[in-house]
Amino acid sequence: METEYFAHPTAVIDSGAKIGAGTKIWHFSHVMPNAILGEACNLGQNVVVSPDVILGKNVKIQNNVSIYTGVTCEDDVFLGPSMVFTNVTNPRSAVNRRGSYEKTNVGKGASIGANATIVCGHDIGKYAFIGAGAVVTKTVPAYALMVGNPARQIGWMSEYGHRLKFDASQTAICPESKQKYKLENDQIFLIND
Repeated sequence: METEYFAHPTAVIDSGAKIGAGTKIWHFSHVMPNAILGEACNLGQNVVVSPDVILGKNVKIQNNVSIYTGVTCEDDVFLGPSMVFTNVTNPRSAVNRRGSYEKTNVGKGASIGANATIVCGHDIGKYAFIGAGAVVTKTVPAYALMVGNPARQIGWMSEYGHRLKFDASQTAICPESKQKYKLENDQIFLIND
């Protein structure tokens, strides 16, 4: 039976992995047992998807990213080159903690920049934008723009990836999509006119 996805000849796909139609898996990548990849995902070179990881549809993973057990990425997530997830907060080589992996959920449409680190147990809200090299040590709100080490919020981002500039009425318009956003009680709401 012909597969509905593409895997480069150097990629390794273990038995029990489920891969959606239109997904592409490139050079030297490894998809482990019981991993679930949605439709139209793209895994760059040297990507590892560990057991039980779940990726939604259209997840884009750049080169040299390992997604460890305990991580879930919703639809349309972008993971930049060499960004890092962890899944144990207190690792020790001599102590086996395989049964105590902490969970991390990356919300729909979120982007994580190159060389960023996401410390496990901290969810990333939908459409959040984690800057290159940031180290996330706490839960990130939806639409938040996070930079630095440790990462701190410096603003808000639109669903199209533009920094939002709010007026006196706490309303902002994305310059590309023209979507309107409202800031209330430190949360962003999309306004449907």
